[in-house]
Order: sequence, then structure tokens, then C-alpha cells
Amino acid sequence: MKKIVIIGAGPAGLTAADTLLKENNGEYSVTVLEESETVGGISRTVQYNGNRMDIGGHRFFSKDERVMKWWKERLPVQGSPSFDDKKLGREKQLASGGPDPDKKDNVFLVRNRISRIYFLGKFFDYPISLKPQTFINMGLKRTLKSGFSYAGSLVHKREEKSLEDLYINHFGRTLYSMFFEGYTEKLWGRHPSKIDPSWGRQRVKGISVTEVVKNALGKVTGKDKSKETSLIEEFIYPKFGPGQLWEKVAGDIQKNGAQLINGARVIGVNESESCISQVTYEKGGEKVTLDADIVLSTMPVKDLVEAMEFDVPDDIQRIAKGLPYRDFVTVGVLVDRLNLKNETDIKTLGNIVPDCWIYVQDTGVKLGRIQIFNNWSPYLVKDAENTVWIGLEYFCTEGDSFWNMTDSECIELAVNELVKMGVIQSKSDVLDSHREKVKKAYPAYFDTYDEMDKLRDYLNTFGNLYCIGRNGQHRYNNMDHSMATAFEAVDAIVNNKEDKSAIWNVNTEQEYHEKK
Repeated sequence: MKKIVIIGAGPAGLTAADTLLKENNGEYSVTVLEESETVGGISRTVQYNGNRMDIGGHRFFSKDERVMKWWKERLPVQGSPSFDDKKLGREKQLASGGPDPDKKDNVFLVRNRISRIYFLGKFFDYPISLKPQTFINMGLKRTLKSGFSYAGSLVHKREEKSLEDLYINHFGRTLYSMFFEGYTEKLWGRHPSKIDPSWGRQRVKGISVTEVVKNALGKVTGKDKSKETSLIEEFIYPKFGPGQLWEKVAGDIQKNGAQLINGARVIGVNESESCISQVTYEKGGEKVTLDADIVLSTMPVKDLVEAMEFDVPDDIQRIAKGLPYRDFVTVGVLVDRLNLKNETDIKTLGNIVPDCWIYVQDTGVKLGRIQIFNNWSPYLVKDAENTVWIGLEYFCTEGDSFWNMTDSECIELAVNELVKMGVIQSKSDVLDSHREKVKKAYPAYFDTYDEMDKLRDYLNTFGNLYCIGRNGQHRYNNMDHSMATAFEAVDAIVNNKEDKSAIWNVNTEQEYHEKK
């Protein structure tokens, strides 16, 4: 049997293990090494005092039919996104601990996709819509200035040398300054003029004011054919958060013969005849070396190269060492109410604002986004009818002053920002709180990133090494893209394909996932 070692039990690693075992026919022995004591990576779900936190928020939607099929085969889809009176009453019953008449726990719920921008003390749709309220919120002067600015961007296209150039070409300078500049700098810790445009091409493919107009007209005429992920209005979501799915998959692969080792930190990688021959991990102070015929790595590329116990060219070491990341802190805050009115026509449990995320453009606070867990699923909240459980998302760098704050210091800062923004009235509204820190959550697109192709070419010289997932490729992929890299890698393994370009090309082309 071929010995397959998979580094990492996040979406890419678990998808690869599951798919390989289905293609097994007795050919593969699969071992998954996971550094933490949980599975799911940043798609895990954290439980705290009866409430659940989704780390970063994960909408389950993809244009890749393989991914959608794979998800639905593991958790069936139940319900509809609309909160009619009957459904609202049922969710009240469930949120209060009443019996579930369907008694189905392993299901996807269908949810409304609602995210808005909180700017100038007002809500704006994200992406920006052409609703009358948008223009009322902006005011006549800003609206006219935005229109002329966008018209100018259509006539005079900038050479896209930076993320700033890309955003201005898509939205015009005024809208860019209002809705992208400050938030992007919060996220990356760099001004958009210093960031490679590749990230923007992945995150706003095809999205522009023109696309927004087409989308709005399509809804009026009933001919809305938008394929842009940022414009979808529904998504599916595991009843108890994304970790529920990945915990189920982890259990399934073990039932099917895989060995999953938690608490296993990979510290060494060795090679023989241009192949990775051994992987060494440390667990509980003990070092264990595994022989490997095939290795799939989702660990950060920087760490993978550092773990190589053989001669690596100096230039490759330099590039890998210089790859930057942004780290992530989320503060869960339980309150009895929000100081934000639901002025939409969307019914919600407790009549709270209907947003999944609220993007915070205000540069006067460090806070980047607010998750309202009640709206992702009422089952994430112990008492979803009488309390609101929110996640405050901060972007930072491991070792900086924010990262090094104590839990109490960080929570105090976060609560003070909520009061400053008017999201809650006072500190006394807070009933409970919890902080989670995530290292290397976001592969960044600056420093040595522009030499990533050299590093990729070097890694591809090892015929049995497949780099997959967000950190495995140092690419800010969504969960479905990470899974797609796993599908492509398994296809290459099963069919003995030497060319790995399909694995690395996931989510790099403008038309990727646009075909039916």
C-alpha cells in the first residue's frame, strides 16, 4: 500500500483524505497529522459557555459543483432562508430549548446572505446597491462626487500595479476611499498602494459599479443572471457551525481506515531522489518519523521549507522566510441587546439587525468586522431569543502590541469600541466574553510574495509533494477553493499526473468557476 501523509486537518486536508479513501481500492494507507487538538483549521467551531463561535465566518456556497455535491452528501439541506411567521415561531421554540420536531442535527440550514457596511453611523449594503437609502445615506454631494469619480475611472484606466489601482479602476477613487481604503489597511496592516493586486482580483472578480447596475436591473426585469459570489443572496450553513461538518468528516475518514493524529506538530521533512520520503512530527515531547510515498501539505509554505532537513537553495529559503501573514483575533461578546434598530423588512429572531457580518469602515476604531452569530444559526447561541452573541474581528500580526494584550485588556478595548460606535449603549450590556487567537489566518500579498512563482516551481520538483489549501499555497482562498485544490491533487495522484498546474491554478483565473 502507498503510504500517504497529509499535513493538516483543515478543509483541504480532510477533503483530500476523504476523497482518497473513496478512491482507495486497498491502495492507500492515509495518515493525517494535525498540530492542534481540534479539526477544521480556521473553519472550526469554538464552544464557550454554551455558545458557539465561527472563527472568521464561513458561508457554504460555491460555483464548483464538485464542492456543492460533496457538502450536500455529508449534510442534507433543510429549510428555506425566509423567516415567515411560522418559521420564526419554530426557531423561537428551538432557540429556547424546545424540542426539534424534525430531530435532525446533521443538516445544513439555508440562510439569508446579508452583510452591510457600517460607515458614518449608517448602514450601507455590501456590495454597494442602488437602493434609494444608499443615496440618502451618502448625501447628494457624496453621491455626485462618486458618480463623476466612477465615470472618470471608466475613461482613464490605471495600470494595475497595486491593489489601490485595481479598486479605483473598479469603483472610482471616491467609493474606493469611502469603502475600501481604510478597511483594507486594517486587514493587511499595509496601505492598498503597497499590496499586490492579485488579492483583489481573487476577492472582487467581476464586481464593479457596472456589475451592481446589471444586478439591480436584472432583479427588476426578472433576468438576474449574476454569477458573482459577492452578489449571492442565500447560502447553506451547518446547524451548529462549520466545525460540525469537519468533525463529521474527521470521524468518517477514521471509520474508513485513516489515522488522524491530533497534537502532532510537523518539525521535519526529508527527501530521497527528488521525493519527500519522510515526515517527522512532535507530540507530547516525543518525536516520530513516518515514511511517506506521497505527501499532501496544507501547512504554511514558510514552515514547510523551514522544516526541510536537506539542502535548500538560499534564494528559496529567503523567499519562504519573507512570506508575510496576518494573524487574527476574535472576541466573542454576549449582550442582552444591540443598540442597532432593525429598519429592514426582514424578520429576525428577537428583531435584531439581520446581518451576518457588519464591515466597520470607521478608521477611528481597530475593529474590522462584527459577526452576529444569531443570524448565522440560532443554534450557535445558548439563548438566541433573549441574548445576542457577536464576534468582534481584529486583524493583527503575531507579537505586536494588540496580539500581546491579555484577554482582559483585549476584551476591554473591544467593548469600549462597541460603545464608541454606538453598537451597544454601555459596558453593562455585556453578559459574557471570550477571546480566540489564530496564527497565520491570512496569507498576505506583499514582501516576497511577488517571487512566489519561484518557490512554487521549486516545490513542484518534488514529484510526490502536493501543496494544497490556503496556507499550503500561500493564497487567500475561500474554503471551497481550498477543497478544490484537494480534489485536483487527488485526481493527479490517482491518475499518475505529473503536471501539478491544475492544483496551483485553482482560483487564479478570471473565469474560474464561472462555467456551468
